[in-house]
Amino acid sequence: MITAGDFRNGVTFEEDGNVCQIVEFQHVKPGKGAAFVRAKVRNVITGGVVEKTYRPTDKFEKAHIERKDMQYLYSDGELFYFMDVESYDQIPLSAEQLGDALRFVKENEMVKLLIYKGNVFGVEPPNFVELTVTETEPGFKGDTSTGATKPATLETGTTINVPLFIDIGDVIRVDTRTGSYMERA
Repeated sequence: MITAGDFRNGVTFEEDGNVCQIVEFQHVKPGKGAAFVRAKVRNVITGGVVEKTYRPTDKFEKAHIERKDMQYLYSDGELFYFMDVESYDQIPLSAEQLGDALRFVKENEMVKLLIYKGNVFGVEPPNFVELTVTETEPGFKGDTSTGATKPATLETGTTINVPLFIDIGDVIRVDTRTGSYMERA
C-alpha cells in the first residue's frame, strides 16, 4: 500500500481499477484547513492526464510495472518492432501504444518496454541519447549572453532548440525526459 503523502514523480498505483502514474505532485499546507496533495496523474493504459487532489492519508494499492530491456529494430510504417535480446522474440507495437516515446530513439537502440499484467502499454527511452543534427540554420557569432537558441532537426525527425553554435552534422546529447539539448557529444 502507498499513501498520497508518499507520492513522488514516477510512482505507479491502482485507483478505481485504473493504473496511474504520478507525473507531477505538490504537497500543499494551507494556513487554514488540512494539508492535501495536488497531483497530475497519468493513466498508463490510455495515456490521459488529469489533475487530482488527495488527502495525505488516502491509501492505494501499489502497481508493479515490469520494465524489460528490448532493442528497437525498425518500423514498417504502421508497427514498431522490438526484440528481446535474450530470447530473440519480436514484439510489434502500434503508434497508439507508443505515443511520442520514440521521438529520440534510433533503430537498434535499447529501450525499456513497460508491462503491466502481461500487457505492454508503453516504451521508456534511455534518459540521454546522442543524435546527429540533420537540419538547422547556419550558426553565427554575436551577442550570445542571452542564451539564444535556434530550431534544429535531429536524425530521428524531431525538432528541438539548440544553441546558436550548433551546425549540421554535429552530434549532440539530448535529455529524453525533457526533450532538451544538454551538450555536444
